[in-house]
Amino acid sequence: MAYGAHDGYDIDGIRAAYPALADGHAFLDGAGGTQVPQPVIDAIADAYRQGISNVGGASVTSRRSDGIVAECRRAVADLVGGEPDGVVLGPSMTALTYRLADALARQWGPGEEVVVSRLDHDANVRPWVQAAERAGATVRWADVDAATGELPVEQYDDLLGARTRLVAVTGASNLVGTRPDVAAIAARAHAVGALVYVDGVHSTPHAAVDVRALGADFYATSAYKWSGPHLAAVVADPVALDGVRPDRLLPAPEEAPGRFERGTLPFADLAGAVAAVDHLACLDAGAAGSRRARLLASMAAVEAYETDLFAHLLGSLDAMPHVTTYGKAARRTPTAYFTVAGHTPREVAEHLADLRVNVSNGSNYAWELAAVLGLRDDGGAVRASLAHYTDRSDVDRLLEGVAGIRA
Repeated sequence: MAYGAHDGYDIDGIRAAYPALADGHAFLDGAGGTQVPQPVIDAIADAYRQGISNVGGASVTSRRSDGIVAECRRAVADLVGGEPDGVVLGPSMTALTYRLADALARQWGPGEEVVVSRLDHDANVRPWVQAAERAGATVRWADVDAATGELPVEQYDDLLGARTRLVAVTGASNLVGTRPDVAAIAARAHAVGALVYVDGVHSTPHAAVDVRALGADFYATSAYKWSGPHLAAVVADPVALDGVRPDRLLPAPEEAPGRFERGTLPFADLAGAVAAVDHLACLDAGAAGSRRARLLASMAAVEAYETDLFAHLLGSLDAMPHVTTYGKAARRTPTAYFTVAGHTPREVAEHLADLRVNVSNGSNYAWELAAVLGLRDDGGAVRASLAHYTDRSDVDRLLEGVAGIRA
């Protein structure tokens, strides 16, 4: 069996579905956005080719759009184990989180508290901080162990109390990959009557997700991080949406989830998101049963495959004396964050780009965590992130490129 091979996981076949991979680049920037397989491209083109109209009309094309929206809600719900009636669609996780923060904060007041973490992408920090400030509520911070990148659960015993209204926490750090114990944090939050908002943008592409098991009242995910188009969803417990009234146009839907969706949805892109979920459900050739069952099997296969490949990447980087890596969490996504002695992160990224190896550099919007690591004022670090279509040759090209840099 080839290195990194797993029963039912045909990496060559998976890669063949992605036209962009034929251009010779090693795409190790999946944490910033993944490439798109041909079925997604075809689904978007077909939606336009067949004709679409705005929803709610009597025409065939309008009914087609109604069907696309409904199927997208079902597909996203299958992906994360939620309910279609709780799937709010929108342009980005940031936009949706601001929308939810504004609406939820109308129920907060002075003396009440929200808890955010320094592990999170700023999109799951700043909307809550700013909403709390407007409401006169207090913000409390969960801290990260700088040496390991862990988010200790025990600190929440001191952070949470009768006045806590919401806890925002990531499913996985987009910078160092840490996967905190969200279920344990959520259990503590629910014990004091608080809601839990989970940023699942970086966790969804790398492992099977069950929002109920996580204890997430709200779970945000971005399709372009799992080979879909640029759109996002917040998958909520429908009960958690009751009584939450965002600003909306008077003729717009009054019922959830439609009342959280501002303006006309991008129907063709929603068709692409459905195709992306269906594509993920087929990554394990041996998966069978419902789409949800196939997704669970396929994403488990993705996690196993990526874990092996990431061990090779991280072990090789750690063996290089001129490289420093950050993050040593026990559970993490395949995301390496590192610096190279004598070179700025941008210089390293440009050197790799010349070799047609794509990586990211900077703080990558993990503003608080970059400061905890002491890197924010120095331009952050280099981030190499694997995806389910990454192969051994991609990683080896990165390693050769980094090894060739001299201090």
